[in-house]
Amino acid sequence: MPDTLIEAQAIGRTYRQGMTSVDAVAAATFRLQSGDRVALVGRSGSGKSTLLHLMAGLEMPTSGTIAWPALGSAETLLPEKIALVFQAPSLLDPLTVGENVALPLLLGKRPGDIDRAVRDALATFGLADLARKLPEELSGGQMQRVAMARAIAGRPRVVLADEPTGQLDQPTGRALLDALLAHLAGTNAALVVATHDALVAARMETVWQMARGHLTEGAKTAEGT
Repeated sequence: MPDTLIEAQAIGRTYRQGMTSVDAVAAATFRLQSGDRVALVGRSGSGKSTLLHLMAGLEMPTSGTIAWPALGSAETLLPEKIALVFQAPSLLDPLTVGENVALPLLLGKRPGDIDRAVRDALATFGLADLARKLPEELSGGQMQRVAMARAIAGRPRVVLADEPTGQLDQPTGRALLDALLAHLAGTNAALVVATHDALVAARMETVWQMARGHLTEGAKTAEGT
């Protein structure tokens, strides 16, 4: 039986804007299990990013409950159990590519050969020759691949990717997704990709739809049938 990694019951996230309240996520109920491949789709502003932040424990809901049964408490999730890839690569400019990828492993005090983990992660995305480069020396596509390598280097149980191909041309985006799916193939890691790209969504097994903060869970794609 697959492990339940994240489980939410009617979670909401409300923000204050002056005298008004905005419901970024409203009463979302879902369960993410090991091995799941989920596309989280919806227009910009529909609440996808906020939902990913809630799943990662970066934010806590203002209503409802969320738990990580097979992972532990929210304080223990990042950076090793759950990896979050932001829309922008968010690399640290003073660090080399290799140092950026190694940083979460060092912060998480990951046992084992960190250098080897970094090399393997970079090789997964065709970046082995760029380990000593600085972010300013990279193209946008290369920076996004480095961010993805950083996410998978620690072999997390959950990978959450927020529009990872949104700023890339179609061939580059396809190659990034191909490499990520190949890396996760045969593992129990769960993957959730927030996207507005129908071609990206079609590569996942299940589609969750976000609209004005409301989540509809469970539609199967052709890949998942």
